[in-house]
Amino acid sequence: MGKVITVGVTGASGAVLARAALRLLEADERVTRVHLVITEAGQRLIAQELGVSAADAKQIPALLSGTRAQKIELLANRDIGASIASGSYSVDAMIVIPCSASTLSSIANGASDDLLARAADVCLKERRPLLLCLRETPLSRVHLQNMSRAQEAGAVMMPVVPAFYYSPQTIDDLVEQFVCRALAQIDLPQEKQFRWEGGAKSRAREA
Repeated sequence: MGKVITVGVTGASGAVLARAALRLLEADERVTRVHLVITEAGQRLIAQELGVSAADAKQIPALLSGTRAQKIELLANRDIGASIASGSYSVDAMIVIPCSASTLSSIANGASDDLLARAADVCLKERRPLLLCLRETPLSRVHLQNMSRAQEAGAVMMPVVPAFYYSPQTIDDLVEQFVCRALAQIDLPQEKQFRWEGGAKSRAREA
């Protein structure tokens, strides 16, 4: 059986991260289904940062993934009766990318007032992997407390922090490396990910 993954997209800046994650998941043969949930602020973000909007929302997965998006199913964030809102529906992992401070707060405090937060709550109560890619800085005490609360409940906190040790040349390089590392956290390691092998070996690869 292939993996079923839920992807949540919020209004935090970083729509390119969501696009990269969806493209990698669509191309990953280990994944058979991707449930995509986009908040209202997330839809606005995608339209502003990527120029992706559609009168028919069902077109959005294909516009984001750059393919026919055969695996990606867009679920309405207001539909709290969707499949992923129940623990009886099997999901292998969920990733929220980018994750806003507001969504973090909802998840950390169990406020399941929309589908994205409810799906995350289900992952926590069913002990399924939940990865929150927080896109916020600087961090207030409230943010830090919510991060700690979510982590204690079982979520993995992975703030969007770019790496530079592999000599990235473009923004796309930074985005791809971060997303590859994020997917590795939900047991989907990617061949495109740069892996440090020690100073001499890594420098030799760059030469």
